[in-house]
Amino acid sequence: MGYETILYKEHDHIATIVLNRPSAYNAFTEQMNKEIIKALKQATKDEAVRCIVITGEGKAFCSGQDLAGVDENTNHAAFLRERYHPMLKAVKDTPKPIIAAINGTAAGAGMGLALASDFRLIKESAKLVSAFMNIGLIPDSGFLYLLPRIVGYAKAMEITVLGSPISAQEAQELGLVTKVISEDSWDNQVTEFAAQIASLPTKAFSLIKRYMLDSMHSEFDTFLEREAFAQRIAGMSADHQEGLKAFMEKRKPNFGK
Repeated sequence: MGYETILYKEHDHIATIVLNRPSAYNAFTEQMNKEIIKALKQATKDEAVRCIVITGEGKAFCSGQDLAGVDENTNHAAFLRERYHPMLKAVKDTPKPIIAAINGTAAGAGMGLALASDFRLIKESAKLVSAFMNIGLIPDSGFLYLLPRIVGYAKAMEITVLGSPISAQEAQELGLVTKVISEDSWDNQVTEFAAQIASLPTKAFSLIKRYMLDSMHSEFDTFLEREAFAQRIAGMSADHQEGLKAFMEKRKPNFGK
């Protein structure tokens, strides 16, 4: 499948989606939004892919919306419904684990994309920036839903309203990222982490992702019933059978082999 604003690579069960507009700090365009959705669908359908990495080409992860495509006549509601909401839903609906490898600044909707991912790795020199208040807008791209669920209400309010850049170290202290990685070991450690995630049982992961999201707005008793249903599905999977066999044989399981 051909792409113009992203690169798509697949190697050792890992699909990598590279936002590829480095001269514009990988700012979103309508085409990029659509190509990310297309790439996520491609990775989901490919049985060889067990993990997805999203990163940026050049100095930035993603600087948010390309403001060259916005003017005083822009209908912001329609803009979000047509371009950003489908992309973010695709991230959340993708059953395979998604890692945002934040190689540089992630600002505005770029930070929103990182928040929507399942795991976040960040280069030690990178920063996260809300940015929306600087142009008189509210944070969008799922920002107001995702951020307080990760850092809590008070800190989320501070981040969104004050808009101060968040360093990689502060992001880790806040629980915003999984790991801070140095410049010289970036590629190796991202690959190693992705390989670790790819080695896990994919069926169990997809159920965890789906039902953990459901738990945020479900009654406890209702969720317990969903949990039982999900566990029945996991219990019938080949991954579970391999896990049991490996336990009995006192060896490391080989999921997906």
